[in-house]
Amino acid sequence: MEYACKVSGSKLVMVLGHEYCGAIKDVESGNITTLLNKIQSAVSLAKRSFIGDQNVENPKFVETVCYHNVEHAIKKIREKSFILREMEEKGEFAIIGGVYDMETGIVDFMDENK
Repeated sequence: MEYACKVSGSKLVMVLGHEYCGAIKDVESGNITTLLNKIQSAVSLAKRSFIGDQNVENPKFVETVCYHNVEHAIKKIREKSFILREMEEKGEFAIIGGVYDMETGIVDFMDENK
């Protein structure tokens, strides 16, 4: 990402999650790999904020986890890359998030100001 933005001139990084994420179910069932371990914090956040059935078979809960995961990924990019953080602060490029609905093909772009 740093090379694409700083050297090649990309103006946008988009973190795109998707609904019906099977990885979320794998995290909850204990099948955690290095990649799936990154989703665990989103599951924990969702459990603190979601009112209702917090089961991975509940599509609304999985959707909440997905949104938290996108937010978490954006936060980590900003924390871990001083290059991208500085570029964003200077208005040279942007990081945005969204969630792709696999049934409709529509992307719900997230508003960080909410």
